[in-house]
Amino acid sequence: MVDFGGWDMPVQYSSIIEEHHCVRRDVGLFDVSHMGEIDVRGPQALQLLESLTPNAVSKLKPGQAHYSALLYEHGGFVDDILVHKVADDHYFLCVNASNQDKDYEHIREHNRLDCEVEFSSPKYAQIAVQGPKSQLTLQKLTATDLAPIKYYHFADGEVCGVPARIARSGYTGEHGYEVYIAPASAEKIWNELMAAGQEYGIKPAGLGARNTLRLECAMALYGHEITASITPLEAGLGRMCKFDKGDFLGRQALLAQQEKGITRLLTGFEMTGRGIGRDGYETMIGGEIAGWVTSGGPSPTLNKNIGLCYLPVAHTQPGKTFQILIRNQPVDAVTRPIPFYKRAN
Repeated sequence: MVDFGGWDMPVQYSSIIEEHHCVRRDVGLFDVSHMGEIDVRGPQALQLLESLTPNAVSKLKPGQAHYSALLYEHGGFVDDILVHKVADDHYFLCVNASNQDKDYEHIREHNRLDCEVEFSSPKYAQIAVQGPKSQLTLQKLTATDLAPIKYYHFADGEVCGVPARIARSGYTGEHGYEVYIAPASAEKIWNELMAAGQEYGIKPAGLGARNTLRLECAMALYGHEITASITPLEAGLGRMCKFDKGDFLGRQALLAQQEKGITRLLTGFEMTGRGIGRDGYETMIGGEIAGWVTSGGPSPTLNKNIGLCYLPVAHTQPGKTFQILIRNQPVDAVTRPIPFYKRAN
């Protein structure tokens, strides 16, 4: 157990590698109740979220979600978020644990419309069921038919007779679900899920496996790949910026950056020399400092040392060699396409 932004969180239950492989091959269970939740309700809820996020909220249908962000006026990240459309006048946001208070204040500060912004985190525990056998495991405990729930969709129903929001998203690159329930029911549902998944080899998984799984899929982590000084265009997340939808906070700065051209880009790499490129290590090209590593470590699936880093755009094509400064020694690495891992189906 470690302190994680004020939360006591499990790094591992058995071993990071064991838990990682279990999620890739079978099914793993994550307690992610530290994540934040914010509800936005009212006749102008859509208008508020369209003005604060770069993705096109108006395209969402009830029961659908998308990946988006809260941005500052200069285009950097307040946070990356998931926006769920519950109804025409109700949106449910899942935000990062360490940013939830900041996100709530940011939305509330810009709310000059006819809608209510509620800090809902105390109402929810969140359990993530991830892996190829996640559907088989969860289906035992709910009357909600999971098969029709597509990726980035959700359904409100019950799990173990308790009201639950079942969202099919995930941070592992595998088929999986996030189950939002009242905190008082969390322990019971956790235990029921462990029992339901026993025949499929279910294991509880901690922060360590969560990190190696998301790294293989090149999923951004706030404070690493994305920060207040990084824009979606630099982070390779330009797909979330729907410039044709109208104005949103940060739009002008992003358009100006797009017109001028970005100078740095988030890039995947594989170590070819002996060593691991860790978060914060500097990257070097031609003996000069060129950027920095945002995340790095061994990939249990690929059995290679991989990572993500920022490099000058001209040096981001796959197959380019560069160095990472490890304990003041330059160690060879090569750029690789991302994501490093994609599930077969």
